[in-house]
Amino acid sequence: MTTTATPLQTREPAQDAPVGPLATWLSDGWTVTWRNLLKLRRNPEMLGFAVLQPIMFVLLFSQVYGGSIQIDGGDYTDYLMAGIFGQTVLFGSTFSGYQMAQDLKEGLIDRFRTLPMHTSAVLVGRTNADLVLNTISMVIMMLTGAVVGWRYTNGTLQFLAGVALLLLFSYAFSWVMALLGIMVRSPEVINNAAFMVLFPLTFISNAFVQASRLPGPLEFIANWNPVSALVQAARELFGNTGTVPPADTFPMQHPVLTVIGGSIVMLAVFVPLAVSRFRHVSSR
Repeated sequence: MTTTATPLQTREPAQDAPVGPLATWLSDGWTVTWRNLLKLRRNPEMLGFAVLQPIMFVLLFSQVYGGSIQIDGGDYTDYLMAGIFGQTVLFGSTFSGYQMAQDLKEGLIDRFRTLPMHTSAVLVGRTNADLVLNTISMVIMMLTGAVVGWRYTNGTLQFLAGVALLLLFSYAFSWVMALLGIMVRSPEVINNAAFMVLFPLTFISNAFVQASRLPGPLEFIANWNPVSALVQAARELFGNTGTVPPADTFPMQHPVLTVIGGSIVMLAVFVPLAVSRFRHVSSR
């Protein structure tokens, strides 16, 4: 009788080729990443909704509301796309929290505890898989944007830098959501809590309208909103800023630096917090 190894099983290293801690950690992280990608492939409806939502937003704002929203010194479709990119990678990061809560609820973490693997590999695999999902969503968004007239104008290197910046922020934020998913242990709570926070962050920003058109207090919030910095950075790298100068605040004057610094801070703070919390939960 033949047996089929599951993606979570690991091979024994050869006796003449010892494997160091870093190599085993990378192997464990890749194994869990692959497991999550296989799970995604077997649940095409999850991928379908992740792809359809940004397409819906692109078409809704560009074709339905585009004629009613004026942008000083620029085209609204070009202005819009960076906002859609920022919103999508932010919302896509919630999958990390949702799936962590789902795995805890289903008892899958108890199975991981019986395997000879690094504890942090579970979190690394989860966030890596969501990075892949966000990358797929971004490719679909860009193709949709090209259909409705969006173009980047700063050259290929700047364009790739903009994509990398969006994905860096999404990866860092996925660790925030992973920690939240470990703490609440309920997928329903994750969805409610995430949307209550992310909707104001997204819409009280420069993602869809110019911050200068918002009422005074909301304009101040928008100009210091990290989502606004992310969107402004993407617009600058894609060449979609138009002719209107950005607001005289540090995040708007230095958006790329703000996003890189903020992402590094999020990783430095929330990676160890998430790993520590996960070890505490999985040891019970």
